[in-house]
Amino acid sequence: MARNPVVLITGASKGLGLAATTILLAEFHANVIALSRTETPELADLRNAHQNALIIVKGDVTDETVVSEAVTTALKAFQHIDSLILNAGILDPLGRVDAPDIPLAAWKSHFDVNFFSLITALRATLPSLRGSDLGGRVVFVSSGSATKGTPSMGPYNASKAAMNSLCRTLAEEEPSVTCVAMRPGTVDTQMQTQLRAGADTLEDKVHKMFIGLHEDKKLIKPEQSGYVIAALAVKASSSMSGKFVSYDAEECKDFRK
Repeated sequence: MARNPVVLITGASKGLGLAATTILLAEFHANVIALSRTETPELADLRNAHQNALIIVKGDVTDETVVSEAVTTALKAFQHIDSLILNAGILDPLGRVDAPDIPLAAWKSHFDVNFFSLITALRATLPSLRGSDLGGRVVFVSSGSATKGTPSMGPYNASKAAMNSLCRTLAEEEPSVTCVAMRPGTVDTQMQTQLRAGADTLEDKVHKMFIGLHEDKKLIKPEQSGYVIAALAVKASSSMSGKFVSYDAEECKDFRK
């Protein structure tokens, strides 16, 4: 009898992370360890509805002790970790590369969250992912920003490009683990709210673009991309390993609802 997959996800309290967690539990009957800085009412409600399948570990993804605790908790409760979803991320700082009010330390703090935390999570989970009888998988929640240089979003552009490079490298180093970086599209999350409020930090054309996407109702619902994230985590094939794919691309058609 097949067992339920065990998935560790970062940044699970809202937006894409919350949507993917909800879908993993309801659609794919996964056991989920949610690592999050905060426990939102929505995440707490989800735990109450899935008391035997969802464990919340509160803490920062940049804290190696917290990540280690999440892995230990997962193995103690479910004996396995089959998939890792690297979703946690931030936008700040926003502004031009030469902005005098953005110190180098702010770039380093950004990379601590958006890139170096990935290394911490991967090192902690890879022994379990390699040994998964369901096939180990890592889903990197990336962005279109990884392949373009949107003005005044330098740290975010660079960290997502680094994420994609890490995905490609890991796919070469770990042939038994399927690694996929996914572009979720322009999703209606708190990040979009932050960008629409960024008149003082974003270049005018960039700010107007994000305002227009909202006004024209062109933002994607978290559940749309969240479904693809969840599906990739439990059934992505090894042929996809190392690739950067868009949630709405032909190669992801079998992972959309």
